[in-house]
Order: sequence, then structure tokens, then C-alpha cells
Amino acid sequence: MKNLLFAFTLMLVVASGATPALAQAPASGPAVAPVASPEADAAVKALLEAMDVRTMMAASFTEMEKALPAMMRAQVMNEISADPGASEESRAQALARLDRFLPQAAEALNRVMRDPALIDAMLAEIGPLYARHYTVAELKQLTAFYGTPLGRKMLALSPRLGAESMAIGQKVVAPRLQALLADVTQSAQIK
Repeated sequence: MKNLLFAFTLMLVVASGATPALAQAPASGPAVAPVASPEADAAVKALLEAMDVRTMMAASFTEMEKALPAMMRAQVMNEISADPGASEESRAQALARLDRFLPQAAEALNRVMRDPALIDAMLAEIGPLYARHYTVAELKQLTAFYGTPLGRKMLALSPRLGAESMAIGQKVVAPRLQALLADVTQSAQIK
């Protein structure tokens, strides 16, 4: 069961890695970091509007809601199957517990993703981030790009590409995590 908890926690960490500002935002509300200047603030706001970031984030969260339960189940099932000391009966029991637990865990994650304050908190962190890494002139150029047909296409595809990238990441990372977990489990049993 510890391995199940570890795998589930690991999945949450991997999922939150896609949205690092989520882990940094205080629970009481978004912390608004000051931007460099009123001109930079205005340029960032224009860019985020041109990018329709609020809608894009909501769409990305919807895609994550769809993908995360299957990813979580696959990861935990792999962990259950990889346990060399587990009997068939204990594996079956672990899968049954997983099947009972997963809908609740998925719904809890979905509630977090659907919370409108989540996007507000992320935007409060993203604005200063853009202002730190782009000049006002670059922000204006990006805003112009996202007004073009190619820029709009890029924005429209971003949620789907993000979800597909997450699935690819899971496919590539999962075997490595399984090997790491097996090594950790093996080391813990030796001592």
C-alpha cells in the first residue's frame, strides 16, 4: 500500500509539474508580484488577452482531467505488477482498492482543476514571469503574433498538444520511475 501511495503522490507531483505556479500559489488567494513598470504590466495584460490565456488554461485543465485518471491508474497498476513480493491475491486486492479509490481521487483533482480561483492565481504569477523574461517591445511583438492566423492556430492546438505531450511524458517517464521504484523497494528490503 505504501507503494500505491508513493505512486499516487508521484503522479500528483508529475501532474503539478505541468503547472508549477499551482504549487507556489498561497491557499488564501493569488499573490500578485509587482511587474517592472506600468508599461510592462499593460504589455503583459495585452499579451495574455491576445493569447486568451484564461480560456487556454481552462481547456488545458479539461484535457488534464480527461488524461490524469488513466495515467494514474496505469502508473499504480505498473507499480502493483512490478512488486516481486506480491502474491496474485495481494495484487488483486490492491487493484480492487485502486478501483475504489481512483474515482474519488480523480474527482478531487477535477475539483481543483475546475476552481476558477486556480486560473486567477496562475495568472497572477504568470504576468510577472513574462515581464521578467521579455522586454516591452518583445511582449508587443508576441501580442501581434498571436493576432495572426498562425498564432491563433498555435493557441488553438496548445491544449491538445499539452495533453498529448503529457501522455508522451508518462510513456517515457513511467518505465524509468518503475525501475527507480524497484531499486528503492529492493534497497529497502535488503536493509
